[in-house]
Amino acid sequence: MMLGALLGFMVLMSFILALWEIQIEGRDGWAAKSPGWRIEKGWLLKLTGGRPLTGYHLFMTLFILGMLHLPFFFTDWHWRRESLLFGFYLGMLLLEDFLWFALNPYWGIRNFRKGKIWWHKHWWGPVPVLYWFLLAGAAILIYLGRNAI
Repeated sequence: MMLGALLGFMVLMSFILALWEIQIEGRDGWAAKSPGWRIEKGWLLKLTGGRPLTGYHLFMTLFILGMLHLPFFFTDWHWRRESLLFGFYLGMLLLEDFLWFALNPYWGIRNFRKGKIWWHKHWWGPVPVLYWFLLAGAAILIYLGRNAI
């Protein structure tokens, strides 16, 4: 029951985050026209799958990870809880990214395909390769942390 509620909350938060990011980026995905800094060359791009590292994405990631760790101010740290929270984060990233396309009036599902999205260079089947890694990581981590709640 609690796991189902957590997954439902993950979907809700992904939906909200996608809508928020659509408001910030509009038609220009991956913060292409953001006024913030971006690194487009160098070894750091190996960590981002070849996508530019932007200040927007770095600080958004740090904020979300920080907020997800709020429960540890009220409970003891445990690897199962950490696993569950990090699995939640990976699942939320996957859902939010897909929902960004699905809900974005400038993109829509019709444009969610290989060759149309410059920041998703590698695809496996109908989705970017990144989605498969996020799905596997989220599933494994949530499974390992399932008894933490």
